[in-house]
Amino acid sequence: MSIRCILFDLDNTLVNFMAMKRQAVDSAIEAMIDAGLKLTYDSVKDKIDSIYNELGIEYQQVFDKLLNETLGFVDPRIISAGIIAYRRAREAALKPYPHVTATLMHLNRMGKKLGILSDAPTREAWLRLCFINYHHFFDVVVTFDDTRQRKPSPAPFLLALERLQAKPEETIMVGDWAERDMVGAKNIGMKTAFAKYGDAFGNQSIEGVDYILEDVKDLLEIVR
Repeated sequence: MSIRCILFDLDNTLVNFMAMKRQAVDSAIEAMIDAGLKLTYDSVKDKIDSIYNELGIEYQQVFDKLLNETLGFVDPRIISAGIIAYRRAREAALKPYPHVTATLMHLNRMGKKLGILSDAPTREAWLRLCFINYHHFFDVVVTFDDTRQRKPSPAPFLLALERLQAKPEETIMVGDWAERDMVGAKNIGMKTAFAKYGDAFGNQSIEGVDYILEDVKDLLEIVR
């Protein structure tokens, strides 16, 4: 059966999320120190990393928690400087990978139905999609908030298929996290394409993956 629908992970598949996150956090740390936070860059970075490790990379109150734990209160000048610097750096760094825009345009012209399947919160996923002007490319967007379950749970995959009105065997999942994206899709009978170009781990087991994408544009030949 030919491929009629394509599901994409968002972070590190369409956009380089980790590079954006690093640049934004670095800028925020420097701004908070400049605004009066009397800690070293390394100590602040270690603290922020530990908060993200504990509560998830999408945790939205990371600077509040940082200041409460290090100062005992949230200094409005310091946190405001950090938030503004973070947002400016995030916007400057949030870019699609090479050839993503052209690939999505080709797939749209081919009449393929496209969807996003992300473990990010709904608002954050949509903010990223709208910022890079990708919100019009996709027929459905399914996020963690829709099922309260993360990949590889079958729930988000099944919901995406339901909203696309698609069968697993005519759908391919494109993602950078083998253990979540590839395993979850394979378990319900979908085809799989591993986004090697966005692999932030570098040592993942991709045994059983149907296709490996060195570049997202490789997807066009697979779909054809």
